[in-house]
Amino acid sequence: MNKPFIIGIAGGSGSGKTFFLKCFLEHFSPDEVCLVSQDDYYIPVAHNMTKEENKLYNFDLPATIDHDHFEDDIEKLTNWQTITKKEYTFNNSDAIPKMLEIKPAPIMLVEGLFILHFKKISESLDLKIFIEADDSIALQRRLKRDLLERGYSHDDVMYKWINHVVPAYEEYLLPYKKECDQVIVNNSHVAEDIICITEGISKKLREKILI
Repeated sequence: MNKPFIIGIAGGSGSGKTFFLKCFLEHFSPDEVCLVSQDDYYIPVAHNMTKEENKLYNFDLPATIDHDHFEDDIEKLTNWQTITKKEYTFNNSDAIPKMLEIKPAPIMLVEGLFILHFKKISESLDLKIFIEADDSIALQRRLKRDLLERGYSHDDVMYKWINHVVPAYEEYLLPYKKECDQVIVNNSHVAEDIICITEGISKKLREKILI
């Protein structure tokens, strides 16, 4: 069989990648598309940290990702092999990680902050999509997520945003924006806007790939 068509979805924290992907996946059946997320390849360290150490530790660096494992799993899926991977639960000690089974499909989505920075992954992508949002909107989304879902305090979120998130975005993602095939500005809080965009992309893919 031909290799899957690989789409890279890159975007900074709060850009709305998760919602974009959710809308995108709704246009396909599970046997038509698979998703590999960089978030599941963090090198586990948080469970050994105190709360203060966790606050200061910079998760927004390429070195925090087991990129060899990430690259190997992408290659296996490209060769039509099913992979299994333990879910990464960030600093949530109450969460029980699930074992993820990802089956190969004609369309593969690879998403994450550093996917364009990791050269081997970037070179494997057939379509590169860059999602961005205004700083103020991205920060509000980050605050909402980290306060509610990850148990950080407001001060912790702001510390990480100023010292980790923004510098990482500017150094490891923004320089690759010009390489991308499509740039999507996601400032909208209206679901229909993103649904419309993903519908247009999926229609072209269906005509090109799933024939």
